[in-house]
Amino acid sequence: EDPTIRITIGPNTSPFLGRESKFASSAQIKDRLLHEKETNLGLRIEQDPESANYIVSGRGELHLAVLIETMRREGFEMQISKPQVIYKTIDGAVCEPYEEVTIDVGNEYVGAITEEMGRRRGEMTSMTGEPHDITRFVYKISSQNLLGIRNILLTKARGTAIFNTYFLGYFPKSNVKIENGRNGALIAMESGPTLSYGLENAQERGTLFVGAGVQVYEGMVVGVSTREHDIEINVCKGKKQTNIRSSNADMSVQLTPPTELSLEQCLDFLGDDELLEATPKSLRIRKKYLNTTQRHVMSRKNN
Repeated sequence: EDPTIRITIGPNTSPFLGRESKFASSAQIKDRLLHEKETNLGLRIEQDPESANYIVSGRGELHLAVLIETMRREGFEMQISKPQVIYKTIDGAVCEPYEEVTIDVGNEYVGAITEEMGRRRGEMTSMTGEPHDITRFVYKISSQNLLGIRNILLTKARGTAIFNTYFLGYFPKSNVKIENGRNGALIAMESGPTLSYGLENAQERGTLFVGAGVQVYEGMVVGVSTREHDIEINVCKGKKQTNIRSSNADMSVQLTPPTELSLEQCLDFLGDDELLEATPKSLRIRKKYLNTTQRHVMSRKNN
């Protein structure tokens, strides 16, 4: 079957290049991808004409995530772009891939599932009751509107939803666009180790992906904001030392444990202007342009 989802894989360009890996060059990544292509018949690999990256196309996010995880375990370091749907022109009409989605969920979460699938323009084909207070939904939905849904459904169903997909084929592209359900990112302003004082201030603005004592760099995404726009924060900020003491000055800082994202969750989380830095030891989400000024300039050009 033809691929439906593509990503861009290339050499890592972050300040932490080479710290946690054995293989990080473009040539090493190219050789590994070509070797994978010999046995993984559903994979398509093309050279990006505009850079040293490679466009890797596969059958869904899970297919590509397995490849990335395998390369990580072998010692490779790379950066990955947001998954994109592959469109085709059939009989003069632009078509997009559609999938059949089967969701098994507890009856108490039926409302949350139908609301989310309706927002994503999913077409319900059946809804049946199963034993043990389980409801089974079957939807027809485009792969574009399906991107990132797995984590949202698991969150709304408290991790109890069972989610399966089946490729149906290509159908005429819909002109209806869904709203981005993700909030803005919390972006590190400075490089260095994270400190409790800076994290305490940052956690009031959203959910953090890093804890204390973690090395970060400027432009790295350290959390998700409670607002729709990105917020730049200084998680490396320490408390100023003075000679003045008070009764509660030395009280311990209460930090919420950070949220650790899996590889599939990172791919779902990625925005259009973000990249995933994957190494054998770490998964880091970063902005394409690390410098704040350059990021603002490119944002104005795109708008």
